Amino acid sequence: MKTVVDSRLFRRGGALRYLKDEDRFLSAREEPEFSYGVIGCGIMGQEHIHNTLLLGKARVAGVYDPAPESVRHAMRVFERRGDEAPTVYASLAEACNDPATDALIVATPNYTHLDVLREVVGSGKAIFLEKPIATTVADAYEVCRLANAHEHVVRFGLQYRYKAIYAEAIDEVFRRGSIGQVHNLTMAEHRFPFLDKVGQWNKFNAKTGGALVEKCCHYFDLMNLFSGGQPKRVFALGNQAVNFTNFSYGNQRADGLDHANVTIEYTTGVIGGFSLCMFAPGTREELTICGDAGRLHVSEQAMVGEENVNHVEVWSGENGTSRTSAPTYPSYIASAGHHGSTFFEHVDLAGDLAAGQNSGPGPAAGFWSVVAGAAAQASIERGEAVDVAEILPDDFDPVQLVEPGIAAAGDLG
Repeated sequence: MKTVVDSRLFRRGGALRYLKDEDRFLSAREEPEFSYGVIGCGIMGQEHIHNTLLLGKARVAGVYDPAPESVRHAMRVFERRGDEAPTVYASLAEACNDPATDALIVATPNYTHLDVLREVVGSGKAIFLEKPIATTVADAYEVCRLANAHEHVVRFGLQYRYKAIYAEAIDEVFRRGSIGQVHNLTMAEHRFPFLDKVGQWNKFNAKTGGALVEKCCHYFDLMNLFSGGQPKRVFALGNQAVNFTNFSYGNQRADGLDHANVTIEYTTGVIGGFSLCMFAPGTREELTICGDAGRLHVSEQAMVGEENVNHVEVWSGENGTSRTSAPTYPSYIASAGHHGSTFFEHVDLAGDLAAGQNSGPGPAAGFWSVVAGAAAQASIERGEAVDVAEILPDDFDPVQLVEPGIAAAGDLG
């Protein structure tokens, strides 16, 4: 167990840069154990770079992105921290073949994931692939097969499992058993519109898989996790009411929905509901889970530009202690991206590399999170409930989907 003084707080920033190495103790940086190559230097790629450097378990040896401006902005992350600038690869092949890296972090646009992974799996390196793992169910299944055939660690970027409120929810449900057997759950995300991207790819269903795949796979992953099963039947309503209704890019009209309600029946009998609204003046996330011994409610909210507020509430009634709390991470970790979840995702990535095995999220989590969103998109298009079995690939084999369970504190697989 580390002491409070053995903290990255003393290692970050430039106030003590004047010290020689022999004069450092609290401010001494760890020697990195691993080396990463980052493929895709947009907002998520830069977030992964920042968290890699903040954690200190690995260095970034190289970066690749075909957009020069994205690379220039990524290099500023190193400049701000005073870290050595990495190699800028001239091609994806060069990134894959760099002998200096142990792992490749893929943070490219959704629609490129499968093609990039096909090349990356030949690298002989560990792989981290951002969410969603693909834009269609068929492509997600191929990603899983490639991951299973890969002889090195493959992790998928479903980092919301590491958000403070959801990490607490996992502890309450699975480790403390605070609410007993889960039977009903609901989630909500109410937020501002999609941000700008290079080429504005996130405004078009053909490149995102639809907003319920692109944006909501995180939430469907959590719903799948807490349900203890897989989505069996899905019904959804949604449309594009406010956002980008007059927006065109490259002679294409934006077609992503901006609000929806989704109901999911799980194989375990659990009933789940999800609400999305992407024209709110801030962010509000909620999860409510009802079990046979209690009720759990967690939330995270902030108006745009204001500080985030977290809340966890456990109702146990006569079955035990009821309580409320406000789980947080240190501010410099919370501000490192996605309210600290990316940092702790990197903690587990480094742990997996050290152990040489996946702790999750893995193929099953990545696949079923896409399936739930794709089924919801299909339900909206058809105007009827969708049996998930109808949208699974013809050669679907559940044996291809192996996922670590939640066994102990610190294992959020």
